[in-house]
Amino acid sequence: MSEVLSHVVTRDAPWAEPVEVAAGLGGGDGMLALVSDGGPGGRWSHVATAPDRVQVGPVDDAAPFQALRDPAFDAGVVGLAAYDAGARPATGRRETTWPDLMLARYPAMLTFDHHRRTVRAVGRGATAELADVAAEVALGWLANAAVVAPPSAPAETFEAEAPPGAYRAAVSDVVERIAAGELFQANIAQAWAGALKPTADPFDVFLRLQQDRASPFGAYWRIGNRALVSNSPELFLAFDAASRRIEARPIKGTRPRAADPVEDAALADELKSSAKDRAENLMIVDLMRNDLARVSQPGSVRVETLFEIENHPTVHHLVSTVTAQADRGIGPADLLEATFPPGSITGAPKHQAMKVIAAHEPPRGPWCGSLFLIGDGGTLTASVLIRTASFERAGDVWRFRTLAGAGIVADSDPSAEEAETDAKISALRQALIGP
Repeated sequence: MSEVLSHVVTRDAPWAEPVEVAAGLGGGDGMLALVSDGGPGGRWSHVATAPDRVQVGPVDDAAPFQALRDPAFDAGVVGLAAYDAGARPATGRRETTWPDLMLARYPAMLTFDHHRRTVRAVGRGATAELADVAAEVALGWLANAAVVAPPSAPAETFEAEAPPGAYRAAVSDVVERIAAGELFQANIAQAWAGALKPTADPFDVFLRLQQDRASPFGAYWRIGNRALVSNSPELFLAFDAASRRIEARPIKGTRPRAADPVEDAALADELKSSAKDRAENLMIVDLMRNDLARVSQPGSVRVETLFEIENHPTVHHLVSTVTAQADRGIGPADLLEATFPPGSITGAPKHQAMKVIAAHEPPRGPWCGSLFLIGDGGTLTASVLIRTASFERAGDVWRFRTLAGAGIVADSDPSAEEAETDAKISALRQALIGP
């Protein structure tokens, strides 16, 4: 175990736009920007740099989040769990290039409250004096805020990994498996990959996504020669350590946005009333209820909202909210181990769905894993890493990979599911290569 940062100092400051503060710091090694659109589902943003402890590597399959039980990682910690680490009990070990789990602890961090339009600098340290220094460091970042000029399209290529028709064939196979009684639903994805221009880096992609395409869980994070850019609208888990409340907001059901307001409203209404999409959503709600029940007080799991429409820049989504009261002694590691990977991007039954996914896809890496933040007392916020690209630097060039998936059920049409993945990837594709 390493040194515990047991002292916390906070300083309040006037409002500043988090993306501008992030731009002032740049996208170098250790840079973190968890930037919300400020809407109802995304109240908080966080910006930090210079982590004092980084842990990257494989995990124990029996307890993949064991590192979070180390008191040194009890607050001010950001983590990225790759999908494949959670899927391994169903799929076995498969060759991957992305670590199972990445953790970084930030002694200095800025937290932005979009609803109250306030900023708080948080400093953590082994002593009160060191915590005070860290808080002042975070305050200093505000002075470097920079007006964001959207960079030009940074990618040179954006190519599908599989040949034409492969995705539709995969969907057809899953529909047949469902008809045979093997499972009820599986989230099947297709992938794209490419390279950035020699003068570009992943931070350019993040800044472009923040222009008119911001989401509740936008993110940029770089550790060494790996970086992540996410434009996720989906909350995986939120845990309030004081009230013991757990919340999950699974997304299932999608329609593209339309430029014409009347057509756009009609698409949203169609999604709201779609029996197929409602059934798909309800399966995942039931799965999340089951997952949360493992770590919750008996009888406390509730479905607070069902089949709500959320409007995002390029798509409408069907979203439900499941809540519970965490059982005594339950913390972030227990919550993640009981529920990861997220049900909305696996299927039902979960274990069998992950086996079927592995039959059609290579390892996913960070995509459909989770990016999470642990705050004071074990408070947890974790997103589902959809609308996400992972980057790895080889020499002077950054290469990327991204995916988009759809929930396949008994009456899925392969062409319609392919069109849904195209709608989901559109914002990220435009951020990479332009219109």
